[in-house]
Amino acid sequence: MRPYRRLPRPDRVSLRWKIAALAAATACLVAAAVGVLVHLWTASDIRGRAEMRAFNGVYAAVETYRRTGTLADGAELDPAELPRVLDHPADGVRHTAYDGHVDDNLGPSFWAAQRVGGPGSPVLAVRVNMSPELHDLRRLDMSMAVASLVSLAAAVPLAAYGAGLLGRRLRRVSETAGRISAGDLDARTGPTKGGDEVADIAATVDLMADSLGRRLRTERQFTADVAHELRTPVGGLLAATDLLPAGETEDLVRGRVRDLRALVEDLLEISRLDAGAERPVRARVPLGEVVREAVARTGFDASVTVADTPGTAAGESVETDPRRLERIVGNLVVNAHRHGAAPVEVTVEGRTVVVRDHGPGFPGDLLREGPRRFHTGAAERGSGHGLGLTIALGQARVLGAELRLDNDPGGGAVATLCLPAA
Repeated sequence: MRPYRRLPRPDRVSLRWKIAALAAATACLVAAAVGVLVHLWTASDIRGRAEMRAFNGVYAAVETYRRTGTLADGAELDPAELPRVLDHPADGVRHTAYDGHVDDNLGPSFWAAQRVGGPGSPVLAVRVNMSPELHDLRRLDMSMAVASLVSLAAAVPLAAYGAGLLGRRLRRVSETAGRISAGDLDARTGPTKGGDEVADIAATVDLMADSLGRRLRTERQFTADVAHELRTPVGGLLAATDLLPAGETEDLVRGRVRDLRALVEDLLEISRLDAGAERPVRARVPLGEVVREAVARTGFDASVTVADTPGTAAGESVETDPRRLERIVGNLVVNAHRHGAAPVEVTVEGRTVVVRDHGPGFPGDLLREGPRRFHTGAAERGSGHGLGLTIALGQARVLGAELRLDNDPGGGAVATLCLPAA
């Protein structure tokens, strides 16, 4: 049986915005990676081309100087700014060096140098300024950053829209699963467009609901059939006990047969509740008096208190089915005595009936999952067939009432029945 108490759902971030945030983060990562790679490649290309221009330039300048004795444009002899590694080359081979010094619009630069003659001859140098290319590189970086922001601004809404479509499909499947969990075994998601994993999940949920429905219908039919088949022989057994001679054996057999008959009647009642065949016969009755009568019929000792509430009288009447109301209250009182401990207190306040015992309280799995048939919970809760709370919850649903099961902080189990307003 599904849990009867809905827990508050924590605040959560919509899947739509999670996917949009993931798309934005991915776009930013891709844009940053592409931007860094392009920047590094372009910077390396600028330096390589500058070095090659300086290398070729010094070769042409040396040849011109050797033939004509004049300096070509951009060539200098023993310039003061020449990097130290090129200041005194030991041979007549061309050498290059990077100079990161910046002076206004001059630099960084690549130098190439070579002696014009033998050892001790002047050093001819050519300088290639890279500042124009580096300025273009900064403009390229800025253009890529702007383009990335524009792409991101366009990608996030598209991702949010696509995620919204996906989220609506998943929400539809989630709502169907929630309805099935709440007991609506006829709920189905139906055909889902897309042919993707969401469609597979929807189809699986529908198949699960079909399988669960078949199993529950089989179980309910089996319960009803067993109860009906047992009803006749149990009635015969009860009649046969009248033929036994009076004594301890007759009392023992009669008591066990009566217990068996009560179990059969409970099974029949559950089968009718499961089938949805029960309909309330409503009448306006005094709530306090009905509760007192229900407690008295159990044969157990329990105190009944009808409390005054602001704006209502102590004997306020309610419109409900008195027979079903007595059944609920009686089952709760019997459960409190069998599985709890005295004293058992019944309080009527407005449209609310509270039954409390002073035993070990409801076990944790019962509070989480709700009562299960033929399962009484923890060993300290006592023995029994575990149908009392199941019937109480089923009858409460027929009345449109809410039945909550809790444990009191001071000890003991607390069952709270809230009747609907007329």
